[in-house]
Amino acid sequence: MKLAIDGGTPVRTAPWPAWPPPLSDGQRKHVTQVLDRGLWGATQGTVCADLASEFARRSGVGHGVTVANATLGLFAALRGLGVGQGDEVIIPAYTFVASATSVLLTGAIPVIVDVDPVDLHLSAEAVEAAVTGRTAAVMPVHLAGSPVDMEPLNAVAARHGLKVVEDCAQAHGATYHGRPVGGLGDAGVFSFQASKAMTAGEGGVIVCRDEAVYGATWSTCNLGRRPGGAWYDHPEVGWNLRLTEIQAALLLPWLERLEEEITRREAFAAALDLGGLPVSVVPQPAGTTRDSRHLLMLRVDAPIEREFLLAAMAAEGVPLDGGYPPLGTMAALTGAGARVEPCPVAEAAARSVVWVRQQMLMDDPARAADVSEALAKVLASRG
Repeated sequence: MKLAIDGGTPVRTAPWPAWPPPLSDGQRKHVTQVLDRGLWGATQGTVCADLASEFARRSGVGHGVTVANATLGLFAALRGLGVGQGDEVIIPAYTFVASATSVLLTGAIPVIVDVDPVDLHLSAEAVEAAVTGRTAAVMPVHLAGSPVDMEPLNAVAARHGLKVVEDCAQAHGATYHGRPVGGLGDAGVFSFQASKAMTAGEGGVIVCRDEAVYGATWSTCNLGRRPGGAWYDHPEVGWNLRLTEIQAALLLPWLERLEEEITRREAFAAALDLGGLPVSVVPQPAGTTRDSRHLLMLRVDAPIEREFLLAAMAAEGVPLDGGYPPLGTMAALTGAGARVEPCPVAEAAARSVVWVRQQMLMDDPARAADVSEALAKVLASRG
């Protein structure tokens, strides 16, 4: 069968669902109310505070702080936990660059370690091996909507007195042994960037359990003020890292439909039949009880050029994402002082793993066959 990239007929010509989805009536109502009130800043209205409180509640903790984006949220959470100049923070090699740059913002050193060979999440064994006398924290990343297997990681952290900051950027609604992500460590940070499961274009929220950590984190995001303090009292150094009320008004009503959207993505993932193909779904980590399916990661075990695979699949109307390069290969990070441990698993993943993106997972599960049909067609062309 002639490939579409060579002039053949593509497997799919219909568009995939758009992301973000159309605004709900609740979103239109909330945004209009904020616009009409004219109280658009986080210090003027109450919607940012409501969003932070609701995220904290859903994470099983008592405190939340909205922020302009999750990169700054990770920075503020680390700083609120006392991480600073010369400390080390252990992060996975297979993740977005912001996991490292947020550490650099604090003056600390990112220590890039390998991931689990099965599920591609941060490996407790790799963390244990990388701990030094300077290690202050570990940052597990709930990759693709799956929760990290947190029990062994938390055990390593407790043994060495390390803080745990969960990068929940892709995991809104995910649970581990029935417990929501974000509340499994000392702090958790969610993203509202344009591609995420809830989005206002940009934005983020930090959740934490300890009141003192909340106060320090809030201060970092609010120009060094203290919660409840005077407007021009700045006892600490801080920044303006705040979300806006308009963004929060888009996000707060989204929580009402989040579970339904996760269920929809799970149905598409479950319907994908890869039988007979040299392709497999990257498994969920141990302890997963709810995978929010931000992405569906596929491991391709076939002798096919990666760039050709991506181009040919796009031509068939089934565009896949090539995923992350290993952080340790980024000269900007190593040049900034990041320490890199051997990461053969992350390097292999960068060669063999591709992603089905979130908006594709929002389609009718019956259309999951388009993915497998296109893969079969493209892989057969190189068989």
